[in-house]
Amino acid sequence: MLLQTSSRRSGQAYRCLAAFLAQQRAYAAASAEKDLVVIGGGPGGYVSAIKAAQLGLSVACVEGRGSLGGTCLNVGCIPSKGLAAYPAEGRLGSGVAGAALLNSSHKYVEAKSHFAAYGIKVGDVSYDFADIQKQKDTAVSGLTKGIEGLFKKNKVEYVKGWGKIAGPNEVEVAAADGSGSTTLRAKNILIATGSEVTPLPGVPIDEEKIVSSTGALALKSVPGEMVVIGAGYIGLEMGSVYARLGAKVTVVEFLDTVVPSMDSEVRRTFHRTLEKQGLKFKMGTKVTKGEVVNGRVQLTLEPAKGGPSEKLETDVCLVAIGRRPYTKGLGLEALGIKTDARGRVEVDSHFRTSVPSVYAIGDVIPGPMLAHKAEEDGVAAVEIMAGKHGHVNYATVPSICYTHPEVAYVGLTEDEAKAKGLSYKTGKFSFMANSRARAVGDTDGMVKFVADKATDKLLGVHIMGANAGEMIHEAVLALEYGASAEDIARTCHGHPTLSEAVKEAAMATAFGKPIHM
Repeated sequence: MLLQTSSRRSGQAYRCLAAFLAQQRAYAAASAEKDLVVIGGGPGGYVSAIKAAQLGLSVACVEGRGSLGGTCLNVGCIPSKGLAAYPAEGRLGSGVAGAALLNSSHKYVEAKSHFAAYGIKVGDVSYDFADIQKQKDTAVSGLTKGIEGLFKKNKVEYVKGWGKIAGPNEVEVAAADGSGSTTLRAKNILIATGSEVTPLPGVPIDEEKIVSSTGALALKSVPGEMVVIGAGYIGLEMGSVYARLGAKVTVVEFLDTVVPSMDSEVRRTFHRTLEKQGLKFKMGTKVTKGEVVNGRVQLTLEPAKGGPSEKLETDVCLVAIGRRPYTKGLGLEALGIKTDARGRVEVDSHFRTSVPSVYAIGDVIPGPMLAHKAEEDGVAAVEIMAGKHGHVNYATVPSICYTHPEVAYVGLTEDEAKAKGLSYKTGKFSFMANSRARAVGDTDGMVKFVADKATDKLLGVHIMGANAGEMIHEAVLALEYGASAEDIARTCHGHPTLSEAVKEAAMATAFGKPIHM
């Protein structure tokens, strides 16, 4: 009996000592100065942290969400794309979750409406929305855990909590589980906190009936009717998902055009294609009020230019009017870090804020709110911290809308070239004339080039079609290296491929005529 009691006491003493040593190690790790503390574990933040570690810096990354990957991976590009376009596509607008939903819904429509044309008989086709959501969640979970694995591999310390800049070289972290706070010391601090949904006055989001993109990705069932407020990337992507799954979707847009950053000619074709797919549009219309009455959403609409109001009822309303920088609780004001009228952190050409040891990247600074842009910002910023020459060419950052067909573009639109007073020429090629597109029955869309009239140097490339998001990178590389349309026209492209349409559009631009149209 005495031996057992002594053994228990020894065990308790050992556990207490182990706990004490663990606390001391944690304290030592927290108090040791890092070369860099990154606040935010989204695409910009986690890529910055890994790159900095690869450059030999000691790095900690602070993230309070509970999983890495930020909006894009958790409630954005990946979950949405997994449900509609094609497999394994992803970006940041609706996120990884979106990629999953876009892919699943596209597969469903293909099986239901198009397989028979290829001689494939599948009988009645249905879907289980719970299983679709489960597939999305599985994809997201696997990717977020993969980032944790990369952190371990590259020796990046992952600190779970909400960061606040307490001084030029200090980040105070409130533990995500509420257990207390820790102060991290760092030579440099990088703000990579991303963005949040822009609210619409008079239309309160409850994430059940009136939802943001986050709520739209987590609906428990497909609504009979859905109204999407905003005809930008996120609105059209998510609207496409639910339209494919059977919802009657109406898109309400304040402006007279969808996605105003697109080339106007491509945009008009894109708009017509979405209408053919069943989406209805109310353009030049603003929403002044939204409320849930007896389980239905009641919206009050008015013409954007003024006029009588009207009512519109729906089962679910998605508010997708854009995003804004997320800097809440960072302590910017107390530190004197300057922001502009839109709440974006002001930085110099080296990503430094008005406090030299504090940098910022991604959605919190000016520029397109895209995951890949944030990643490039982050890599350049940490290269500069490491004494190298980081740089981002914002003129060659591609934009991609993951509907089906996709729209992808880089460089100047024809409208922008005209507004700048440039002497330019254009060339186009329709996928209707592309052998691969015709063989697979996916002929909606075109490739359009904009080039300097005198020198033939490429100014912009615009692709609407299946897999446009994959094909655009040939054009990105061409613009990066100052290529001409003739350079692409004289480059051999494999046959039969969709990419041949890029070559043909280049021929139309450089030589005045393509071969196959």
